[in-house]
Amino acid sequence: MSRSWERKIQKNQSQLNKQRKKQGIAPLSVSKSTSHPVETFKGRSLLMPSFLLLFTLFYVIINLTGGAYKQAGYMFWITIGCYILLAVLFIMRRPYLSIGKDFVRSRRFGGDRTLYVSSIKGITVSKGNVLIEQPKGGSWMFSRFINRYPTDMMAERLRAFASSNQIPFTEK
Repeated sequence: MSRSWERKIQKNQSQLNKQRKKQGIAPLSVSKSTSHPVETFKGRSLLMPSFLLLFTLFYVIINLTGGAYKQAGYMFWITIGCYILLAVLFIMRRPYLSIGKDFVRSRRFGGDRTLYVSSIKGITVSKGNVLIEQPKGGSWMFSRFINRYPTDMMAERLRAFASSNQIPFTEK
């Protein structure tokens, strides 16, 4: 069955379930397959927030020793607050990798991105790193060192994903 048809069915079923809920009738069975649940692996972004906080500290030291903060007034402190807020946002917005039946989804810098089986060239796993290669565009890299991903569990799930979808899987 095509993905667009599945999406239409899910959309119609969710609308029908909303109507049935308003009427007090039990909802229809959930259309998501239990044999292929979406598994999500979450990491923790520490590198970028650390860089932002160090940059902010450097900015404060340079401006306080030079006296330039007196001319800027409140804008100096607002800038510092914004950099700290940005670091906190990077810490709170955890990176992830979701593996479904025929897709992988991740949070990239510009937003959430989904790769379907047709757009995955290969998967390479090495100690502490997972690489999902695309025919066009940059590869997706998941690292235990940079983003604290559980790469061992990810590798096992990606191995099963690759074998079920005939994707080349390389282990180094």
